[in-house]
Amino acid sequence: MPTVAELTTRELPNWCPACGDFNLLFAIKNALAELNLPREQVLLVSGIGCGSKTPHFVSTYGFEGLHGRGIPVATGAKLANPELTVITVSGDGDTYGIGANHLLHTMRRNMDITVIVQDNAVYGLTKGQYSPTTRKGFKSPSSPHGALEEPLNPLALGIITGATYVARGYAYEIQHLIKLIRDGITHKGFSLIDVFQPCSTYNKVNDIAWYKKNTYKLEAEGHDPSNKAKALEKAMEWDEGRVPIGLFYKEDGKLSYDQEATHGHAVVKDDISNVDISKMLAKAK
Repeated sequence: MPTVAELTTRELPNWCPACGDFNLLFAIKNALAELNLPREQVLLVSGIGCGSKTPHFVSTYGFEGLHGRGIPVATGAKLANPELTVITVSGDGDTYGIGANHLLHTMRRNMDITVIVQDNAVYGLTKGQYSPTTRKGFKSPSSPHGALEEPLNPLALGIITGATYVARGYAYEIQHLIKLIRDGITHKGFSLIDVFQPCSTYNKVNDIAWYKKNTYKLEAEGHDPSNKAKALEKAMEWDEGRVPIGLFYKEDGKLSYDQEATHGHAVVKDDISNVDISKMLAKAK
């Protein structure tokens, strides 16, 4: 089974110093190593963004797709081969902005994939515009007078839409994050893991000092993730010094979409050696 070293490719990230993407990449590789998953049984999918190069840096199967379209690719792969462990990694703009419709319906279906969101509350790749999770009033190059919209609450959205594992980690709480990712991957059903992380270049508000001052761990206060109402209440919590991280909600035993749709049948194992496509090709001429 792969070690962290074996999961590391020769290609090196070129992210900004102190970017949370580095720690998240480290956490993903450690979680996969702890799970002893064969590399050929893991698929890492991404969209477009600073951290969406992650599949290049992990020695598993990888697919870097279009902006906001990582989840549909992950869905197709899981339906074609239910035996695959499928993970998507993408930013808050990629997932909650252009990809929000895909996220919404994949959570509703409870597809057995893990979606890890690099949430730095800013569009880092395109020079610092505010994103769906940016707090109202945040000033950026494209909003010098401050963001006008209220931020999207991804955890509340996941809980009420149908995700059966909803968590939030922080890139500088690495062991805590590794556990959340590991447990999300092993959970049977849709796992949403929103990961707070600093953008050292464009977000000067939500920096390392801000996260240290304002976050706390749910498990330290005895939160029960099986209580859906309480999980939603915690997801809505955003007070000075009281921003929770950890496992908000978990529901076991609910059938996933791929279980119901494929009944465990892996289409990729079908024998297509005798399929005649000559008539279809003739029509295409």
